[in-house]
This record gives sequence, C-alpha cells and structure tokens, in this order.
Amino acid sequence: MSVALRNAQRAVPVRRAPLRRAVYALRAALGASRFDVGLVCASNALMQRLNGVYRHCPEPTDVLSFPFHQVEAGELPRPCCRGDYNLGDIFLGVEYIHQQCRETGEDFDDVLTVTAAHGLCHLLGYRHDTKPEWERAGCAGAGESVWCPAWGGPEAPVTGTGVRPLLTAAAPADVPEGGANPGGAEPPHRLPLAAPHRRPLLRDEGQRLRRCRPGRGVEMAAQGRGGRCAPALPLLLGLAALALPPSRAAASEPPPAALRAGHAASSLPAAAAASRARYLLYDVNPPEGFNLRRDVYIRIASLLKTLRKSENWVLVLPPWGHLYHWQSPDILQVRIAWSEFFDIPSLNKNIPVIEYEQFLAESGGPFIEQVYVLQGYAEGWKEGTWEEKIDEKPCIDQLMYSKDKHGYYRGWFWGYEETRGLNASCLSVQGSASIVAPILLKNTSAQSVMLDRAENLLHDHYGGKDYWNTRRSMVFAKHLRVVGDKFRKKYLQSTDQADRTLYKEDWTQMKVKTGTALGGPYLGVHLRRRDFVWGHREDVPSLQGAVKKIHSLLEMLKLEKVFVATDAVEEEIELLKKLLPEMVRFEPSLEELKLYKDGGLAVIDQWICAHARYFIGTSVSTFSFRIHEEREILGFDPKTTYNRFCGETEKNCEQPAHWKIVY
Repeated sequence: MSVALRNAQRAVPVRRAPLRRAVYALRAALGASRFDVGLVCASNALMQRLNGVYRHCPEPTDVLSFPFHQVEAGELPRPCCRGDYNLGDIFLGVEYIHQQCRETGEDFDDVLTVTAAHGLCHLLGYRHDTKPEWERAGCAGAGESVWCPAWGGPEAPVTGTGVRPLLTAAAPADVPEGGANPGGAEPPHRLPLAAPHRRPLLRDEGQRLRRCRPGRGVEMAAQGRGGRCAPALPLLLGLAALALPPSRAAASEPPPAALRAGHAASSLPAAAAASRARYLLYDVNPPEGFNLRRDVYIRIASLLKTLRKSENWVLVLPPWGHLYHWQSPDILQVRIAWSEFFDIPSLNKNIPVIEYEQFLAESGGPFIEQVYVLQGYAEGWKEGTWEEKIDEKPCIDQLMYSKDKHGYYRGWFWGYEETRGLNASCLSVQGSASIVAPILLKNTSAQSVMLDRAENLLHDHYGGKDYWNTRRSMVFAKHLRVVGDKFRKKYLQSTDQADRTLYKEDWTQMKVKTGTALGGPYLGVHLRRRDFVWGHREDVPSLQGAVKKIHSLLEMLKLEKVFVATDAVEEEIELLKKLLPEMVRFEPSLEELKLYKDGGLAVIDQWICAHARYFIGTSVSTFSFRIHEEREILGFDPKTTYNRFCGETEKNCEQPAHWKIVY
C-alpha cells in the first residue's frame, strides 16, 4: 500500500524521495507492506503544539506516532475492511532533528531514517510509557532528552472533540526552489493539516477518507522526545540498516546456453538462486483487453524462465486497471492486484511472481531503474525475409513518459502516480519473448527492468508444454470459482460430481484425459458484441442469427437452458430476453459488482461457460479462446468446445483449431 508524505514546514529542506524509499523498506522489514503509512515533516512549532495537546508536554520533539490500530508490541493489525489497512501517521520533527544533528555532527538523512523507524515501531505497539522503559530503550542517553512526567501511563483514547483546534491549522507556504532547496529537496505543499487520527494523508482511490467505522476513538501512542531511542535499540538499528540501499552487484556474464528460450525454471543454477533478485516488470498497450493481457503474461513467463537460467529474476505482476472493456459506472477500477482474479500460490508453482505492492516493499520504493519501450522497426517487415532481431533504436513514436524536474520519468505505471522510472529508452523487436534475454543479461545491470508494450513479443513455444504449464498455473481465484459453482448449482443444476469436472487445487497434479468431462445440463454461449461487431462484420452474427443457432443446438443436445456471457448493451439484452426465454445470465448486485469488479465478472462468466455440456463462442475472440483452454484443462471432448457462431453472410465458416493440451 502507499506511503503518503507531506512536508508541512519550511525551516529545513527535506529530500522526500530517499525518505520515502527508506520507509518502504522499513515497513517491509516489519512485515507491514500491506498497510498505508502517513508521514508529516513538521516544524518545531507544530511538534510543540502537538506534544502539548496530546502529551501535555509542550516542547518540540523528534517524533510523534498516531496509530490507527491498538495492537500488542510486534503484532500486526487485523483489518476488518479495506479502509482498515492503515498503520497510522508519523509526525517527524525535522527542524528539531536537524538542530540535534548540527550539534552532534550526525548525518541528517541517516538520523531521519532511524527516527522514522522509531515511529513505525510505535505504530506497531512498541512503547516506552514509563521512565524505566524509556531508560531501557536507550532514550536516556540520546542528547538533551529528558523524561517528561506527563508521559507516564498509557494514553487515553482521543476523540474527535479533543482535536478540533487542529482542523483549522494550515501548512506554511511553499519554499522557493534554488539555493534554499538543495540536493533534490522538494518544497512543501500547501495542505490543510488535520488531526492525525482523521486520516488527513491517506485517501482511497475515490478520494474518500479511509475509515470504516466513523467516530471511533483511536488510541494515541504519541511517543517522542529523545530522537533515536527505540523500543529496542538493536531492532531499530537493524531496521535502519535495512532501509539503506545496498550496493548493486554487476550482472554476471551468462553462458551462451542461457540465451536459448528455456522450459523449466528448475534449471536455474544454485549460484543464481542465491544471488540478489532482479525484477522484471511489464505493461501492455492500454486498449488491449483482459484476456489478451493474460496471453501476454504467458509470453513474459517464458522470458522469465530463460532469464532464470542465468540469474535470479522475479516477475512483478502488473496491477490491473483502466481497461477499455471495464465500463461499469461508479466503480473506479485501478491498482487492482492479481490476487483479486488469480491464485498467486498457483502462479508461483510455475515461476516466481510477486504483486507490485510487494515489489515496492522489497526494492525500497516506487522506482524502476530501467524502462524499455518495445516497438517494431521503422522500416517494417519485408515479406519473405522474416528474422528474429532486437536492437536499441530511437523511439518511433513519442514516449508516453515525461521527465520531471528531478530527471525521473513519470508515466501511467498502472495508476501508481508516485512511481518513477530512472531511465527510459526504446527497443525495436521482431521475434519471440526470449529474444530480449541478452539485452537484460548483458546490456543492463539494473535491478528492476520494465518492458512496456510487451504485446510486441511473440510466444516462445505456442501450444507446447511450456505454454500449457504457464496456462494451467493461471488458476482463477478461489472466491470467484466458489461464486460460479454456487450459481451453477442453483440455476443450472450443475455440480462437479454430476458433471465429472472434479477440480484439484494443485494444478501440477491435475492431468485429465480428454473426453472424460461431461459438463452441466446447459449450453454455454459467449456472444461478443459492442465494438467487436464493427471490426468483424462478416463473421459475427446478428442477435437473431445467434438466437436461431442457439435454438438449433438446444434441440440437438436435448438441453433446456443456455448460459450466455455477453457484453451486449442494455437494449440488446432486453431483445435477447424476448427472443431467448431459456437464457440464464450472471447478473450481480451493485455490492457484488464492487466486490468482484468487471474482471471478476469475466472470470465467473468464463468459469460457468467452461463447465457447460457444450460451448459455442465468437470468432477470434480472446474471451472465447480462454474458455477453450479452460475446457481443455477440465478434460472436455474437443467437439464440445471448439465451436463458434457464423456470420449470416460468411461464405466459409471455419471453426476454431483444437490446441491439444500438453503435459
């Protein structure tokens, strides 16, 4: 989750980027990467005011922590809803810390990191409420620090009434850039400074305050006065050490065999497995849909297996969001984790993968060292002279990334606006995915590399064992499968036992003989509409033509129900209901739509279609292709799977090819 940082003072220049990276690393070391954290860089006046209001000790201090949860020392909070994924806010007395560093000669940035670690520990329940605890923690020897008797005893819960005066306080004006703002320091922002427990920093995607239970009191463990003391000094120093960026080792020279597109990741040498991980990230052309992106994942997985023959690479899963076909109103669908739609442990049985949030924690912050934008060749492809090649070339189109004042590249980055690219360039590519491996192994030593426009890469082994292993590992998230199974049972009289579609959670143990699956007593239909109709006028039927074919199949198969997955507009849906009274659809409530999102609805539709007695889809639709694959995994007869609708004017209605599963 995010680290929100605000500079609410102008006395001391603060380098926010290094501080943010340090807090990401500290949070990861504490095992709290899933939780938001807010930081405010405050002046002596503000810290004195906060210290006086909440701790009855009106003196400036180095750190005040305001936890969102009440937990025992070392325990992580147990959120009850999404808004509870919040550790709280830390107010850093940067002016106070800077004054101390001038007196002691310590490095200001290093001390700021240690103090932030101190604050994080307090958010997780570590305390020094009594003088003996304070002395044991090492605070007594920290400079001018003194014990404030008013601190003794646990703090009382603070209600909204007790903090009203803070709601009107305003942050100082911006600091002009230049001499007073050296070393990449960012100026403070004009922001209203609200009470800490009111969540002034961390807002959800809809800019609503992140609180699930309005009005509840929040225990204020506002610790401070004594800087660099910690609940346990060794713990604090260890955390601070983890926040420092380790030196980057030079990339090892890979053996020639490592550059060949490989199959099993188990061929990774032991030395590579023990080395520091490198991260591979990727993105796809924005207009591309959910199901083509799943296909691109298979291509990138093959590249990762090739890379892992030489070095320890990990694939970072690109968050979902802003897909063209996800058009449900009033639902903001960005920064969606893969775990919302797929089973992450299953993916990891094929290749090592992590969510983007975990990458932020492990890598120390929202920075990608190298961004490669994949493109074709300016001269195009000459017919009859196909060859696989890759070269670093000038960008053909304008980069979708812009440099900010610090020289970092800003872009879409899956909706994570705080993410920055350190370097960006273009690669002209023509060939399969693993052709990129020599570039990543030899031409760059960047720890994190992103391939944008990854759909330009082709499959290494389409339809082979490597392809099917990756495809089989893409197991749908269990909560979505459960929803689909309950719907099948309730509305379609379909169960795994009766349909002979028993499913094993471990995909590596699921090897079903083709033709053994029977399927539920219903016809499965995928009917693609909207923009697809205009792009495929000849091979997509009218609604009347599709209904005619459906009735024909129902009669032939002696079935009475048909499940329809479609993106048809409301007017077409109403027409289908009149023409096809046998139709059954999964129609979620608004609450279910918000929970599952459009991607989850697509998964549920595909899961139900995959269990039908007979399936018919839409020509060249990746949605239908994914259902073909799911049915192949379940063991259906190809004759009941690889079927499509024909257009009324289509002369040669060729049916989909059977891509047989390979184990």
